[in-house]
Amino acid sequence: MNELKNVKSGVKPHEILLVVDSMTGQDAVNVATSFNESLGIDGIILTKLDGDTRGGAALSVKKVTGRPIKYAATGEKLSDIEVFHPERMAGRILGMGDVLSIIEKAEESFDLEEAEKLEKQLRKKEFDLDDYLAQLRQVKKMGSFSSLLKMIPGMGNIKDLKVDDKEFIKIEAIICSMTKEERKNPKILNASRRIRIAKGSRNNSTKNKSIHENI
Repeated sequence: MNELKNVKSGVKPHEILLVVDSMTGQDAVNVATSFNESLGIDGIILTKLDGDTRGGAALSVKKVTGRPIKYAATGEKLSDIEVFHPERMAGRILGMGDVLSIIEKAEESFDLEEAEKLEKQLRKKEFDLDDYLAQLRQVKKMGSFSSLLKMIPGMGNIKDLKVDDKEFIKIEAIICSMTKEERKNPKILNASRRIRIAKGSRNNSTKNKSIHENI
């Protein structure tokens, strides 16, 4: 803490933001209080809102410091940091979901032309595994499936609501192991085709997992 005081004295920052782990509960309040008393923070960034917590620490941290929560993080990437909206956090805490955030994430992640193309195909009943794969990849850009489900009204009240994103890597690997013809018409899959796809998907799954972990 003394080192931080020296940094503040030497650098004279325009703003000091404290990053708080929302899953630490009361400890987050103690940390925020300590830093605010020693350094005088100007705002707070609340992280790990994609975990099991609903973000109840936000209320306590705001109360004890009197400082605003400016940003919230729902993942590990820079794109997962978003402006904090108090009314949306209140909805999450009360189990009412956060539909507006889902809409915003969808607007950022989905391609309008692709969406219109998909709509036309659905109307014609021409939706195939290539389309499913494209949609799956776009949804993945929105963040983890667990965090998205918790934003849906009512879903946050379900205990042990967890979705392993690695399962979707397996699905992607299986589809990528199919031929164009098989993706268009899965009914042609026979025993030999399934064996070939299974062998290919194991290799693709390993590659995708490695890429996912590196990212």
